[in-house]
Amino acid sequence: MIANPATPPLTELATGLRFPEGPIAMPDGSVLLVEIARGTLTRVAPDGTVSYPARPGGGPNGAAIGPDGRCYLCNNGGFRWTPDDDPSGLRPVGQAEDYSGGRIEAVDLATGQVEVLYRDCGGRPLKGPNDLVFDGLGGFYFTDLGKVREREQDRGAVYYARADGSAIREVVFPIFTPNGVGLSPDGGTLYVAETETARLWAFTLTGPGEIAREAFPSPHGGRLVVGLPGYRRFDSLAVDAAGNICVATLVEGGITVVSPDGASVRHVPMPERWATNICFGGPDLRTAYVTLSSTGRLVSLPWDGPGLPLHHLNPRG
Repeated sequence: MIANPATPPLTELATGLRFPEGPIAMPDGSVLLVEIARGTLTRVAPDGTVSYPARPGGGPNGAAIGPDGRCYLCNNGGFRWTPDDDPSGLRPVGQAEDYSGGRIEAVDLATGQVEVLYRDCGGRPLKGPNDLVFDGLGGFYFTDLGKVREREQDRGAVYYARADGSAIREVVFPIFTPNGVGLSPDGGTLYVAETETARLWAFTLTGPGEIAREAFPSPHGGRLVVGLPGYRRFDSLAVDAAGNICVATLVEGGITVVSPDGASVRHVPMPERWATNICFGGPDLRTAYVTLSSTGRLVSLPWDGPGLPLHHLNPRG
């Protein structure tokens, strides 16, 4: 059952951002995020000061801290955007004219140096990498949503790659507009959210980058957790300590919280349509940080339970 409570009280941490995404709540109280339309990795200090640790260009999208302390980025290669005076706000409307190709990058936060780790898998170019999550076993999963052009659209995929740049493999294909990706608390289930269908899929992992495939009619070996009615679109996600999947939801504007079995679904509304991502930080990981992208804001709110500690970022008990 979907509940729609009133918008919770929000604290505005930064404004004037150019389509923020990929927030990471850092141990020092700052928040790292990307500004897709500005092409930057951006830091928001606790006092709201904004700085730019790196300028990778293209379309930096998902972000996560890796085992070497670098910030790993999914770079989608760039979007076309609505005009600044568009009444619907800033939002992507297709592949950039100066599209620079999809890739996975790693940023040295001390120097700003950007290293490109992957541009293809087995000779197939990455098109629009979107979100990533580390597994604590030396690698990470990432989604490639693909790109949209005037008369065609790429088929999406999910990949597994080693953090040292030594190996990449395709895990799921085809999957339609895969976006948010996360792991269950025990590391045994991979969750992937599809943007255009508002479907959340679960994949049982049998090893790093390996899944036990569900039989037909599953289109790709995943198990459907939930598919929402009406016009909603799923974006990036985070998992809480109880195993609930918290999916940033477009159009409806908010965070959709789904239990692992899909039996419980609730909606935490946000004050704009383009709530694109969520992460957890603060004491006991009980503060949620949400990017409100079309209006260029980073906000925080108290959450009703702790977030799941992330490998290489949050200490685990």
